[in-house]
Amino acid sequence: MNSHTPETSPTPGSETLPPSKLKRLGGYVVKFAVPAAFSALLVVWMFHKINFHAALVAAREGVEWRWIICMTLFTVLSHIIRGYRWGMQLDAAGVKCRLSDLCAAVFGNYALNLVVPRIGEVWRSVFISRRMKAPFSKVFGTVLGDRLVDGLTVVGLITLTLLVTSGPLDTFIHHYHLERDAEDLVRAPMAWCAVALLVGGICILTRLSKHCKKAADIDRWVTKLWQGLKVLATIRRKWLFLLLTLGIWICYFMQVYVCFFAFPFTRALVTETGSDYGLTAALVAFVFSTLSMAIPSNGGLGPWNIAIIFGLSLFGIPATEGAAFSIVVWSAQSAMLILLGIITAIYIAATSHSVNLTRPTHHEDGQGLRGA
Repeated sequence: MNSHTPETSPTPGSETLPPSKLKRLGGYVVKFAVPAAFSALLVVWMFHKINFHAALVAAREGVEWRWIICMTLFTVLSHIIRGYRWGMQLDAAGVKCRLSDLCAAVFGNYALNLVVPRIGEVWRSVFISRRMKAPFSKVFGTVLGDRLVDGLTVVGLITLTLLVTSGPLDTFIHHYHLERDAEDLVRAPMAWCAVALLVGGICILTRLSKHCKKAADIDRWVTKLWQGLKVLATIRRKWLFLLLTLGIWICYFMQVYVCFFAFPFTRALVTETGSDYGLTAALVAFVFSTLSMAIPSNGGLGPWNIAIIFGLSLFGIPATEGAAFSIVVWSAQSAMLILLGIITAIYIAATSHSVNLTRPTHHEDGQGLRGA
């Protein structure tokens, strides 16, 4: 008799996914399912609060589409300016790019963000690093610098809004008791304990990482990332960089403002006697919608719409009309981003004969990224 127990084959349905596949599946869920579900829940909540049929009627009737088309042109212009400004950062980092490549990268960036939030920033870094045979980490560092400038600009916009629109924002702050919540947070011992634990944890991890065999590779990658980020201090013609930044955000503001002329209920904010031509209302709606983009969702669907509805409500626009405004504007802008994504795909295909995007020869910290 054989003393060894024979191995039994697994029964159908008893197989389990290996850890690597489970990890990959979890990554797909986080990247695709969570933002999509979040967007869907916010849209359902939004239309639970308003009359959806009435919003569609308001969206169809009385819309002057020439202003919506004007809005999409401001969208394209803002992306071109962003591409040119990003080129200044890359040039300071020693990466020379054509404006056509930069615009294609930015167009593809925003088109991909409609599918997966923030994936576009990674894609445009990969695209340029391969095209220009540059280290991915350095290019990605310039993208982080690009977003850092955006963050500082948003802080400036919030400050400006607080100065010129104190009335509507005071209503918002008092209605949601934000002052009390902020004061309670500052006084809460647990909040300061959490900060101390976070700082201590970072210090411990930093010290332990010195004994990790991969620490040197990580350190080199972070160094190159920092090289891409710190070029903000070495950019030539800083005045032009600031002017381009102003141009980007003026375009963003104009995307909201020109749409005020497209709807009869927002047009009244522009034309009514004693108004400031709707500039204050547009600024408030714009700032709220900008802040909403920090919430992960597909192209801002859900958070952006709710922010616009709430911003307009501070100036007497009912939720139904506000929803109509957000639906038309978001849909038109998304259609333009999809069109720009298609143009980007055609451009990449048309120029692939002169640029090799597949054969890696530049090795950086164990991962090759090559362009031609």
